[in-house]
Amino acid sequence: MSTRETFQKSEIRKDNPFFSPLRAVIETSMYGNNVKNVTSLDEAYELALDAPGTIVTDLPVKYTEKLDLPKDAKVLVENGGAVVGRTAAARRIVGNNKDEDAKLAVIVREAVYQGSLKKRYKTAAYVGLDSEFMVKAHLSVPEGQENNLYSWLLNFQVTNDLYNKMYAASREIEAGDIFIYSDPNWQHPDYPLGLAYFDTDHNAAIILGMNYFGELKKATLTLAWGTAHRMGYASCHGGQKKFTLADGTNYVSAFFGLSGSGKSTLTHAKHNHKYQIEVLHDDAFIISLTDGSSIALEPAYFDKTQDYPSDHEEVDYFVTVQNVAVTLDENGEKVLLTEDLRNGNGRTVKSRYSTPNRVDRFDEPIDAIYWIMKDESLPPVIKVEDPILAASFGATLATKRSSAERLKEGVDMDKLVIVPYANPFRVYPLAEDYQQFKQLFEEREIECYILNTGFFLDKKITPAVTLKSIESIVDGTAEFESFGGIEQMSYLKVAGYEPDFTDEAYKQLVFDRMQMRVEHIQEKNAADGMDVLPDEALKALEKIIDR
Repeated sequence: MSTRETFQKSEIRKDNPFFSPLRAVIETSMYGNNVKNVTSLDEAYELALDAPGTIVTDLPVKYTEKLDLPKDAKVLVENGGAVVGRTAAARRIVGNNKDEDAKLAVIVREAVYQGSLKKRYKTAAYVGLDSEFMVKAHLSVPEGQENNLYSWLLNFQVTNDLYNKMYAASREIEAGDIFIYSDPNWQHPDYPLGLAYFDTDHNAAIILGMNYFGELKKATLTLAWGTAHRMGYASCHGGQKKFTLADGTNYVSAFFGLSGSGKSTLTHAKHNHKYQIEVLHDDAFIISLTDGSSIALEPAYFDKTQDYPSDHEEVDYFVTVQNVAVTLDENGEKVLLTEDLRNGNGRTVKSRYSTPNRVDRFDEPIDAIYWIMKDESLPPVIKVEDPILAASFGATLATKRSSAERLKEGVDMDKLVIVPYANPFRVYPLAEDYQQFKQLFEEREIECYILNTGFFLDKKITPAVTLKSIESIVDGTAEFESFGGIEQMSYLKVAGYEPDFTDEAYKQLVFDRMQMRVEHIQEKNAADGMDVLPDEALKALEKIIDR
């Protein structure tokens, strides 16, 4: 077996490193008389189908047999209220604040006790789609959350005969199963935005006061990424694809970016069928530091719906939908009104069959990493050839917020923010991510590029420009010029997007954006928390400013 679910009686001791107080509270709750075990997707579908908050559309689900669903399964919709995105401010990690841990221990026990007085469901799935890395995860939700339970089973890999056999033969992982407890109806005056509390060393989490499905998905990935990180994998919030050129050579590339940055668009782009394309995933995967191979963590896609009008072919692959309007078509049938008319961040769990060229593992080592940013000082593509600088730019990835996030009032959505490696779900020290990516650049000689998918100065960088730029790199025809004389940084020559270093205003903008990164590192290092970076990262960026 991979992760540990059962133990010999002689192992069941409080000092066993697999156990912890939070894990004990959460796991114990899953064995109560009030809990019904859901063991299959068709059972989860029937529960969601009959749930009070469900809208049953007239849209059929494609590939029901392959998905282990009833043949007549329909696309199900469930809409939330005020909150339609994830809430980063609700996150807490065991060990980061001892005083708050003591307070939360009592709060959590009371929340779970109150939950034991109501009907609940539990289920299990696998995270990781290759025998080299598979983690078993367990989820518990209250009655009324049938849609989220169903979506969770669709998003990850339901435990069926095929994957049970794969899991039984999989690599053993020195970690316990993942246990996640959810109660969206919970309220507490000290946590008005809700609470997402993680014991990362023991693969346990409790999600309270938040209804958005993305909280369950990202909580599960957070713990799986942490487990993979400890096993010698780089944990990646991004997309990965493989280009096969006419001469048979392969080019494996990874795109790291926040929701709305274009990572899914770049990952799934077909490039007018110029290449044979295979897709690993567009959101969650891991890279082996040993051989550069990669493994997908999820079979499905949790995709924005705003780019898919009702008659778009991608709608055929929707299975569940969240925060999206419904209307009647010319036949009087219930169909989707997408494009974020109802609210921002409409979402769908879309099946893997929307990508016919989908795989779950790349044996071929990765060739290139692209950091996706939205920074007006940057032309469409920058090449970074120094491993320290490449890892440093990933650690200071500058971008803008999207409607996928629930932010505090008054937050400027257009303000540039730094999200290291485009992964706001990291639960271990940033320096460890930095060292792993630096190792990939240094030892495996992976190429590094920065993609700007926003504006260069006041000129929009279109998806067509970005895709053409990537194709020139893949084809080996890209021409680069020195970026302002900065060592080991060059920009791709793209007509209409040339940086002018004789323009003092432009030079000042580049200076300011680099200074922003330096000040961010200095601030985090001074705080001495989880976001401390090595001095070499700071010095690499300061050297650019000096230049």
